[in-house]
Amino acid sequence: MSFPTATPPPPTPTFLKLSFPAPRVLLIRMDRPQALNAMSTAGQWEMHSVWAWLDAEPTLSVAVITGTGRAFSAGADLKEWNGSMGDDADPSKRMGNKPAFTPLSRRLGKKPVIAAVNGLAMGGGCEFVVNCDLVVASEDAVFGLPEVKRGVAPIGGALPRLIRTVGLQRASEFALLGEPITAQKACEWGIVNRVVKKEEVVDEAVRLASKMAENSPDAIICTRAGLREGWETASVERAVELVLDREWAELQKGENIKEGLKAFSEKRKPVWKGSRL
Repeated sequence: MSFPTATPPPPTPTFLKLSFPAPRVLLIRMDRPQALNAMSTAGQWEMHSVWAWLDAEPTLSVAVITGTGRAFSAGADLKEWNGSMGDDADPSKRMGNKPAFTPLSRRLGKKPVIAAVNGLAMGGGCEFVVNCDLVVASEDAVFGLPEVKRGVAPIGGALPRLIRTVGLQRASEFALLGEPITAQKACEWGIVNRVVKKEEVVDEAVRLASKMAENSPDAIICTRAGLREGWETASVERAVELVLDREWAELQKGENIKEGLKAFSEKRKPVWKGSRL
C-alpha cells in the first residue's frame, strides 16, 4: 500500500485507523467502538508511535482525531486496569503508571491536533480533548472526568490545563463532582471551539485542519510553540525567550520564510516545503 507521505505510518493493528483526507492532514480514528474506544495499553503504544511519526513526517502539518461509534473515547480501559491491580501484579506495570495517557493527554509534540468529538469524551478521553489545540464537538457530545467516582484520579494532564482554560472554580466543579457537562457548556467554558451537527463534526474538523495546513509548516510549529509555552510556562518573557532561541531560530534558517515573503511580494500563493523544525 502506498501513502502520500515520505515514510509509511507505523502499524496500528488494534486501536487506530489512519487516513489522509486532505493535503498535509492526517485523520486518526480510534476504532474500538464495542469498548467506547477505551484505550488499552497496546492502544497507548500505538498512539505514542503515531504522534512521534506525525512530528517527524515532513509532508504532514496537522492531525484530526475522532472516534468510531457513539463515543469519542471513554478513556482508560478500566477492565484491563482492574486486572492489573491484583496483589501478585507488578505495581510498575499498572495501567495508571507511565505511559498512562502520555500519548495524547500529556503530549507536548510539535504539530497541532484537532479533536473531532463525535460523542462521549469521558475520563482519559476528556483529557485528550483538554490537550488538543482546537476542538470541534457534535451537539450531543458529553464531557466528563468521572475518575473520582471510580476511586482513581485524572492524572493525564487535564487538571492543570483545565485551571488555565476555565479557572479554578469551574475546574473544581468539573473534576471534584465528577459530573458530565454538555457540548454547549464546554463551548461556553472555552474547552470547545465550536459545536456542530453530529454528521458534520469530522468534516468541520478536517476543514479547519485543511485551512491550517495551507500555512507555512515551519510557521505553524513555531506559532504553536509560542502558544504552548505561554500556556505551560509561568513567565511570559521566559516563554518568548524559549521560542526565540529554538523554533524561531530554526524557522529563519529554512526555505519557507523566504518563500512566504517572496510570494507576498510577487502576489502569488506560496509553495511550501516540508518543515525543517
